[in-house]
Amino acid sequence: MDCTLSSSRRWLAAASFASIAAVAAGLPRPGTAQDRFPSHPIEFVVPWGAGGGADQLARRLGKLIEPDLKVAVPVVNVPGATGNTGMTKLLTAAPDGYTMAVLIGDTLATIAGGAGRWKLADVIPLGVMIRQPTGLYVKTDSKYKTFADLLADAKTNELKVAILGFGSADEILVNQIVAKGAKLRMVPFASPGERYSSILGGHADVLVEQAGDIRTFLDGKQMRPILFFADAPAPGFPNVPLAKDNGFPIVINQFRSIVVRAGTDPKNVAVLAAALERAARSPDFAKYLEDELAYPASFIPAQDARAFIEKELKLIESNAQKK
Repeated sequence: MDCTLSSSRRWLAAASFASIAAVAAGLPRPGTAQDRFPSHPIEFVVPWGAGGGADQLARRLGKLIEPDLKVAVPVVNVPGATGNTGMTKLLTAAPDGYTMAVLIGDTLATIAGGAGRWKLADVIPLGVMIRQPTGLYVKTDSKYKTFADLLADAKTNELKVAILGFGSADEILVNQIVAKGAKLRMVPFASPGERYSSILGGHADVLVEQAGDIRTFLDGKQMRPILFFADAPAPGFPNVPLAKDNGFPIVINQFRSIVVRAGTDPKNVAVLAAALERAARSPDFAKYLEDELAYPASFIPAQDARAFIEKELKLIESNAQKK
């Protein structure tokens, strides 16, 4: 028997046993699928019901980043508490990058009002994806032809305003009108469909929303804007008046950002942030922003996103009014 061959066989057997033992012991092995991030689906939490702007954003982004990340990115709608139910789902998940969520300005506002049981330090922003001016909308055949008409009636009659939720930026914007004597009773609708139906069905007199979220109703001549809370004319509506020119100077633009839980591995954060940035700079996303009547330069990358959100929070805190 060849001693060299026998020795080689014994060496191979020993090496195979060591490899099996290493796997059994859970020791890391280079080049395995487990070393690659992501290696399995990433859950995309939308803290709102289906059909709204946050939901539309998540589904569009999911389709754009799935081929890039090479894993599925299923959207999970978790509505409730002005977005805080969905944030709870994010913040109770493992900080591993396999759960991310849409954080919008209205949910951020709940921190200032004390309704949010989390803080900005609990999340890592991956990027601000879309920014839009908030407006007031009425049914097309409403008797209120202008904001001045609505304001005049609200001085003597209580009007119902459909908003996203209490503690939201919506509430802050409407409260500055209430503070000057308008009788506006805010009614929260967590479900976008219910919020829109309230106007079309006559259950509310005016809606607080972003134009892109109700584009179908605007194009179908079912709703029309009468005022925008913005520093400059809203995209697509150059002739609609601005609140700041009518004595209501507070401007809080709606924004939608993507966040993961604090404590997530910086390498995983970098992978997700890069994928989102590539998606944001694609022609497909530019078309999406145009369709959503958003600001063309909406996107803010991860390295600048926290500073932007912190600035928005300070603005909200300085204008929040306790009920």
